This record gives sequence, C-alpha cells and structure tokens, in this order.
Amino acid sequence: MLFERIYDEDLAQASYFIGCQRAGTAVVVDPRRDVGVYLDVAEKNGMEIVAVTETHIHADFLSGSRELAAATGATLYLSDEGDADWKYGFEGEKLHDGGEIRVGNVVLRAVHTPGHTPEHLSFLVTDGATSEEPGFMLTGDFVFVGDLGRPDLLDEAAGGKDTRFVGARQLYASLRDKFLVLPDYVQVWPGHGAGSACGKALGAVPASTVGYERLFSWWGAHLERRDEEGFVEALLEGQPDAPVYFGRMKRQNKSGPALLGERSAPVHYDARKLGEKLERGEVAFIDTRSREALAGGMVPGALNVPAGSSFATWASWVIDPEEDERPIVVLADDEADAKALRDRLSYVGIDGVEGYVTGLEGLEKEPVPTIPPSELDEMEDPFVLDVRARSEYEAGHIPGATRLHGGRVMWHLDELPTGGTIVIHCQSGARAAVVASALRAAGFRSVLELEGSYEGWENTRKQRVSA
Repeated sequence: MLFERIYDEDLAQASYFIGCQRAGTAVVVDPRRDVGVYLDVAEKNGMEIVAVTETHIHADFLSGSRELAAATGATLYLSDEGDADWKYGFEGEKLHDGGEIRVGNVVLRAVHTPGHTPEHLSFLVTDGATSEEPGFMLTGDFVFVGDLGRPDLLDEAAGGKDTRFVGARQLYASLRDKFLVLPDYVQVWPGHGAGSACGKALGAVPASTVGYERLFSWWGAHLERRDEEGFVEALLEGQPDAPVYFGRMKRQNKSGPALLGERSAPVHYDARKLGEKLERGEVAFIDTRSREALAGGMVPGALNVPAGSSFATWASWVIDPEEDERPIVVLADDEADAKALRDRLSYVGIDGVEGYVTGLEGLEKEPVPTIPPSELDEMEDPFVLDVRARSEYEAGHIPGATRLHGGRVMWHLDELPTGGTIVIHCQSGARAAVVASALRAAGFRSVLELEGSYEGWENTRKQRVSA
C-alpha cells in the first residue's frame, strides 16, 4: 500500500493519497483544488486515480474532490448520512456507514462519525496485502491529535441555531461507539494540524493512535467517567473565532465548487497598465510584499497580503469574491510565482486572478500611516481595534480596545467609526497590516497601525513601569 499525506501549511490541512501498488490504482481523500499535486503523485508511482472522496462538507477551504474527479474520470464518493437539511447538492456515489471504497487490495470503510458536522465520515483503511483488519483511520475533522473537531461551525458559519449542543453530544457518542471500540494500535490520521480554526488545541504532530488519544487527550477522562455533561461543557468552551469566509466555504462545498479546468496563464501587466486599471477601478490589486518591505509606501487602494505561509487565509479575510467580482492582479516574481499564488487563492474560492506585475516602479505610492505606542495615550479618543484571536486578547490587551477578529472585520464595518481615527493592532503587526490595508481600500481615511502592535505597546508599558 502506498500512503501519502499531502499537507498545506497555510490552511493546516491534510489530504491523503492511498494506492494499491499491485493494482496500480488509488483513492484521494479530502483533496484541495490545485489537483496537479495528486496527478503528480499518481504519475510518479505509476498509478491511476480511480476514486475521490471527502470526509465532510468543509468550512475552512474549498474542496477539490469534484475538480479531481472531473480531471481523472474517477468515481466521486460523497456522504449521504446526516439530516435532510444538510446533504450534498451535487452528484456522486452515495456513501453510508459501512460502505466501502476498494482500490486493489486496499479497502476504505466509511464510518459515520457525526458531531463536527451531521454527515461526517471517517475512513478505516485496511491494507489487504498484509492484514484483514484495519490499521489506519482517516478521521477528517472528527479526532485530531490532542483535540476534537469543533461542533459549533454550523451555528457560526452556516446559519444554524444552537446546533452546537446536538453536535457536541453526537461527538461524545461517536467517540464512545465508533472510535474507542477500535484497537489501540490503529493509527489516526486527521484532516488538520496545529493552526487550524477547526478545533481549539490541535497538535503539531501529524498522526496519533487510538490508544494514545484514549490515554492522553483532554477528552479521554470524560469518556472514561461517562461524564457527558462535563465533556459537552469542556468541548464548547473557548472555541476560536470562526472567520466569516467559513460560511461561504460551507455553502459552496455543499452545492458543489465551480470547476476550474485548464486555466490560461495570468496576463503580465507593466506598472503603467496596472495604474490605469486601478485609476478606473477595474481591478483589485494584491501587494504581496511583507509588512517590513512596505517602508517605501503602498499603492493607494492596494490590499497588502504577504505571500507567506498565511497567504490564502489572510486573503480570505479581506476579499469576498461574492461581493467584489473585479479581476485580481497580484505582485509576483514571475509567471510561475503568479500561477502559484493563483492556485493558493483557489483554495479559498478566490478564483478571479487575471494578471500580475513584477514591479511597482512609476506607480503612485503613499506611506503607511503608523503611530508609536508612546503616543497612543496622547491621542484624543482613538478607536483602538484589536484584530487578534479571543485567546490572545484574554491573555492581555490594551485597555479600552475593541476586539474584532481579523477574519470578521470586513463584514462588520458598521461597528467601526466612520469618522475619527482607528488605531489597529494584532500581536506583532502582520495581521493588522492586512486588515488596515483593506479598511483604507474600503474608504476609511484615518487608519493608523500601532508600531510593534501589542508587543510594542507591552514593551513600552514595561519600560515606563521600570523607569
């Protein structure tokens, strides 16, 4: 059996390529939309992808299962579990609890494990060449290393009402009846790792075992004591903010993501051409430089989304393709870099990348407005906006600051002052720079970035205390 985990650091998301080397056939579980990576693995190993499936209707990224099935002619398998209100809206072979996907000697058996979502499936994997018993479980967003999938996303992102309580109890039952009944040696391969907002304390280790989670997870003691109420309370407490784009992902994954197919190369613009398009409001421009590289100024109206490990995530905080249908131009090193950035944006359903520029020479630029922490107290009634996560804010914050997660700000503009000055910060400044650029592009005229962000303010406060 060939077993390959394909991991994206930006979304902290894992997909799996599992093949039978004897038969030369494979199945892919939870693929993302740049399906070339799976085609490359298949070609490298002389395999044909004959099946594609996913564990559930995802919230944090746009699924590539439909894309990969269309590109390969593979059979697409989709869960048909859950209630009538939460079913896939596009065609695929229906999978129920106990259903099987076979690729040569390898068998994936579907296990209905509701809680994170009603239709959620996990897959027990058996390598028939070596054993008649399953040795692996692909748990999707059911069991993570050290944590569990959150049961509140239908409330937070899909318009549900108090479904979190039902989901939490379903998770308890799924653990009791579907997970802890397995042998301790069964390997656990989840759909996400540390950094994902699909849980609150995911481990950075890629895999675990049933036995390890039974003994060392936070929830194991609740199951051992049969403490369902304590489990529900602990599970729901302290879940992270759900970015607003999760709702869009849920809707699109439910109805069926648009097929990308073969895409033409992005158009190479010179800076003059970009300037003309920006002046006429014909395009949205993403400046992919780091916050530190913006010292020379930014193009007015540009969005600053650094092309680092969080590019797709942060872009989804400030771009809503359902509301803004303008073509997108990105700052890239070359055509290959532009294609890579376009692929990464497609992970979150931002498909409108039309072109790229490789430099900004000749374009009008404005300095990024900032304020040192030492001057914050001298300002007259500033609106201090903290775009960090709830846990960061609770660990320490600037007195009087208003907290609004960076992934929610652009959908809550009515909560911000239309006049006066907004002073924005995060922990060290990168997230604040992204959101600040979007606020300026949206017409907020006085948005200052706090130099050093919260860390800078805290250091200044300590210096004053010790002086």
